Order: sequence, then C-alpha cells, then structure tokens
Amino acid sequence: MAIDPAHPAARGDGDLQGGFRPPADQAYRPAAVLIGLLDRDGEANVLLTLRTEHLSSHAGQIAFPGGKMEPTDPGPAETALREAEEETGLAPRYVDTIGLLDPYLTATGYRVVPVVAVIKPGFSLAPDPREVADVFEVPLSFLMNPANHQRHERMWKGELRRYYAMPYFERYIWGATAGILRNFYDRLYGT
Repeated sequence: MAIDPAHPAARGDGDLQGGFRPPADQAYRPAAVLIGLLDRDGEANVLLTLRTEHLSSHAGQIAFPGGKMEPTDPGPAETALREAEEETGLAPRYVDTIGLLDPYLTATGYRVVPVVAVIKPGFSLAPDPREVADVFEVPLSFLMNPANHQRHERMWKGELRRYYAMPYFERYIWGATAGILRNFYDRLYGT
C-alpha cells in the first residue's frame, strides 16, 4: 500500500466531475491525514473528528486528524502523527503506520497524503477544544461497503459540484473525507 508521497495525485475532489485532471498551474499546499484503524471487540473502526464550528475553514465538518505539512516534518507520516497528537491527544507511540494512499487534491488547494495506520490499545485522547468538537469511531465495514458510498451534488462558487457522502447516523461524512475513504476502498478492493 506504500506510495511515494511525491507520486502525482490521481484522486481528488473532482473525481465525480467527469474525469479528474488537476489544473497544471495550481500550486497545492502539502498536507497529510491519519486514517487510524483500531480494534473494538474484534471489529476494525476508523478514528474521525468533528471540527469546531468557529474554525475559518471546514468548520463543523467531519475530518481525519491531520493538516498542513510543516517545513520541519520529514514526511507525510510525521505530519499526520504530529497533527493527530495536536488535535486529539493521540500519542504517536500508540500508532504504527502501515502505508500511504494516493495523494488527494482538494478544491481548497491542498495535496493531501492519507497515512494508513493501526492504533494500538492503551491510548487515551484529549481533544484540543479550539479545533475538535468531538472524536468518534465508525466501523470500517460500514465505510468500505459501496452501498454506503452515496453521490451527492450542490452548487459551490457558481458551479455544480459532485462529491461522495457516507452518512452514518447523525454524522455526515462528505467531501474530501468521503473521497479519501472511497480511494481507500478502491485500493483495498481494486475497483
């Protein structure tokens, strides 16, 4: 599952727009997110966050722990682990990275490298209330079921945008988070 973080992005927010071709002149900011898998009673779950309502971007949205790469970060795994600790309090010693997914380009100008990892038992969380309103888990089986990969659309900046959504009870997982999960599904199941 390892992909070179410099690998050209083949996925992104434009996946459902009739063929994704990133703009040649777009300068994307590097970022990484943690797809943290953990065992709950014999079932794999994925760790997700609900961003606070007052943030300047993506307020109130469901996201993976993660964020912008800093110049001091050696690579995407270190970015994802640093950001996960800052946002949720998840100590890196409880996280074993197992691979990278295809880089994902967002409509907001980020080139996100998803880092897949296993979260070991014994961890505790202390979410940063300035960034994270809630930390929760969703069963991987739900997220990897293609019946739950809905296609939604809405107007954004005067243009019809199509995107994946994976509503889970009261949680509305959509946009880049759902797109990255769909990328994960495609990598696992070869579709």
